[in-house]
Amino acid sequence: MKKLAIVALIMINMVLAACSNTGKEHAEEQHAGEGQEMQHGDIREETGGPQELPPFLKGKPEDMQTVYQAAALNKDLLEKIPCYCGCGESVGHKDNYDCFIHDNKEDGRIVWDDHGTKCIVCLEIAAQSISDYRNGKSIKEIRKEIDEKYKEGYAEPTPTEEV
Repeated sequence: MKKLAIVALIMINMVLAACSNTGKEHAEEQHAGEGQEMQHGDIREETGGPQELPPFLKGKPEDMQTVYQAAALNKDLLEKIPCYCGCGESVGHKDNYDCFIHDNKEDGRIVWDDHGTKCIVCLEIAAQSISDYRNGKSIKEIRKEIDEKYKEGYAEPTPTEEV
């Protein structure tokens, strides 16, 4: 029931229904301010770790912040789950994890990516995958269900390795 509530809240609170591909013209812009880096229109901000959310999430719905934090804590899962929003082609993402996290530093710091804040597909895939994983489904089962759910009517999946 909680997983349905998270997905429902995300859908209600999202203003944008699809990923933005308008950032290509900003690809040359490297810095948007202290601690921010923009690549392909996405803001990237570094924090001390998964418990410290990036400033770009300030003012965003609590459920979106929850998905971001859960994504940071479920790297091994989300790196095996493709995204179907088109981000593989538009910004070079390899999996659903890339929609939220750009880089994990050896010392535990995280470089967050705001791509997921603009894309209901990214958020839904992460929320569903994490919820199913917590409820005991295997990564292989989750991957199969995500692939089946998004195979028609969505963009090509990211080039995520098979499970």
